[in-house]
Parts: sequence; C-alpha cells; structure tokens
Amino acid sequence: MTVAPIAITPGCPKGIGYEVTAMAVRRLGLGPVVIAGDHRAMQRAGLRESDRVELLETGDTGEPAEVAALRWAVLACRTGRARALCTGPIHKARLAAQGFAYHGHTDFLADLCGVSTPVMAFVGGSVRVALVTVHHSLRAVPDLITRERVLTTLRVVDRALRSQLRLEAPRIAVCGLNPHAGEGGLLGREELEAIGPAIEAAKAEGILAFGPVSAEEAFMHPERCDLVLAMYHDQGLAPLKRVDFGRTVNWTMGLPIVRTSVDHGTADALVGTGLARSESMEAALKLADELSRGSCTA
Repeated sequence: MTVAPIAITPGCPKGIGYEVTAMAVRRLGLGPVVIAGDHRAMQRAGLRESDRVELLETGDTGEPAEVAALRWAVLACRTGRARALCTGPIHKARLAAQGFAYHGHTDFLADLCGVSTPVMAFVGGSVRVALVTVHHSLRAVPDLITRERVLTTLRVVDRALRSQLRLEAPRIAVCGLNPHAGEGGLLGREELEAIGPAIEAAKAEGILAFGPVSAEEAFMHPERCDLVLAMYHDQGLAPLKRVDFGRTVNWTMGLPIVRTSVDHGTADALVGTGLARSESMEAALKLADELSRGSCTA
C-alpha cells in the first residue's frame, strides 16, 4: 500500500530551516516527503527532487512563502495528500511586520484546522511536557490559570496520549504554579482554587492526573508519569531543554492532524556557515513518522 508523504515546511527562507531540512532528509533516508516553501531557499540549501522527495514552490501566492506553505500543508494533511506535518522555524517578528496576525505556528495551525484549544507539548529524551499557558508575560499567567483552562488542557493531553501515542492509561503529573505547589495556600492559592479542582474533575472523567506537585519534583522523577503538565512556558521548557536541547521536538496536541516541529529558532547568522545542526529536525521527522504510522515510542 502506498504511504502518503510527510509534508515539511522549512520555515523562514532567511533562516536555517532549509539547511537543516536538507541535512535531515539526507541523513534519515526518510520518505516519501514533500517539501513546501521558497524555491530560492531550496536551491541555496541544495534540496533536490528525487523518487522520495518532492519539492513544491509556494512563493508566488501574495503572502510570505512560509505562510503559504503552511496553508498548503494543512490542507494536504486534512485531505489525505500528506499524513503528517513537520515544520521548521519561522521568524515571528518578521512575519508580524508583514501583517501576520498570529503569535506563531500553533495559533495559525489551530485557526486553519478550526480548533480553539490546541496544546503546545514537547518531547525530549524520556521527558514529555505540555503547557497550560504559552507565550504570555509572567505577570499575566496567574489570571490565566483557571479551573476550566487546566481541565481543558488535561482533556486535550489525555486524548492525544491515548490516540497518537497509543497509551492505554497515561499518567499526567500536574505542576503547581507557586513554589512548593503553594504550601497549602501559604505561598499562593491557585493550587487550591483552580489547579486542584481541575485535577479532581479530570479524575472524575477517568483521566489519570495527579498533583499539584512542585515543578522540581515532577522533573526530578519523570519516570512516575507519562507527561508533565506545566503551568507556564519556562516552568516546562527550561528543565526540558537542559536535559535534551537540540533534539527536543515540539508536538502540537489537539489538532486533527499530526504536527511536529524543531525546538529552535531561525538562527539567521548560521546560514551558510556549516554550523547549523539538524538533530532537532531529524527528531521531529522521526516523531511525525511514528505518530502518523501508529508506531510511536516517544
């Protein structure tokens, strides 16, 4: 039976996405893949058509090539033309200056898929992390930690772990927001008023969530759970990237498609220097392949 390709969008034409895509595709021998993006950037990176690699130019659509590539790739995944999407880095500020109205990939992909509650998650080594809040100032986070938001995130995470990772009873460790998970209200009440009640509601639905636990406890003992649910960006990503930076994969949960991504930015200064590394793109492609084949071991 013919296997649909993985769609790859290398991201910003001025960044290292095209180079790391070319390296990863060569090293992995993975296929089939279809790479959608800017033709000149493809040429510069040495990307070539083959029996396993298809190149699709999306640079003349009236919008940035990386945005047009994402539109095509999502449609391809939703119509069976592709079986998964793997994305390279985009430059958020540069796109915003061109009128791009989204904070990044996740918001845009959710809008294209008609999803209101996507969840940003990461896989690095033996650790998996998902985030309740993402690109918000630290000052804004406490007001965003509500019972409903935590519960909704738990539902999305549990469903993704069961459907895409094929885990029968995934265990989710839920971090507190405050030091020592609030110390029974002494150091903050979010655990008592929002996080704890969300965990209890999730348990009533059959979700194996536990906590709230302090972040240091959750990350010191990752073997006790299948995923750590962090309340904000740096709470989850700082320890994860310390453990496995360069090979960490961004995995968007809650979409009707499989989507993975690299864990780094565009690194414009590395283009053409030979210093760009492709481990994260390789890991992202492997995870996209495994998730879409139902053989994931992440």
